[in-house]
Amino acid sequence: MNHCVSVANVHVGLPDPLTDPVKCSLVKGDYLYFHYGCDGHDDRGWGCGYRTMQTMASWVYFNRSPVKNHNRIAPSLLQIQQALVTMEDKPGSFSGSREWVGAFETSLVLDYFCDVPCKVVHVRGGGAELEQVAVEELHQHFEKHGSPVMMGGDRDNSSKGILGVCTGEKGSYLLVVDPHYYGRQQEKTELQRRGWVSWKRISSLDQSSFYNLCMPQTATKTT
Repeated sequence: MNHCVSVANVHVGLPDPLTDPVKCSLVKGDYLYFHYGCDGHDDRGWGCGYRTMQTMASWVYFNRSPVKNHNRIAPSLLQIQQALVTMEDKPGSFSGSREWVGAFETSLVLDYFCDVPCKVVHVRGGGAELEQVAVEELHQHFEKHGSPVMMGGDRDNSSKGILGVCTGEKGSYLLVVDPHYYGRQQEKTELQRRGWVSWKRISSLDQSSFYNLCMPQTATKTT
């Protein structure tokens, strides 16, 4: 298996989106940024959920010990698919396919490989619903657990890693790490400059899409 050439903690040094925020909550601890093609496997068009899942698994590897299979930072794309087949969530034909995965599959895989349960939060729509439901859930998550979160939806079906939330008087921003980057390894400053790691205003997300959040419950078990 090829190993991902990944950059650590790609959000560090990114300025806050608000000069006078009411509340900001961020990821705590180290992680690696996984993205399209980072292991030499071209998964453009279907692998974004897997890459976000790998970023989440890397956080578990660096911040919780011991974990199962502790010599592996994150499972490969094929290992993720094979695990979902083993758990009978997917048919045998899923292994080796280009089928997408989302928040629910991520919750199964992180429990399977990392022994970490996840909370999956369904938000019925963008805009006000995200502001009212997701923002408070995310603040509570980062304050208690500190681990990266996966976010995906239906109309907005691009998986995103969420590393923080910042709330001001006129709305909130999400700290998004985007797994859709494809190309040679870049420094974190270049990834930030090009928008692969950025603060996105919640009001800029698809207002007509529902969203699912997968939140690893990393503080619920003692090690």
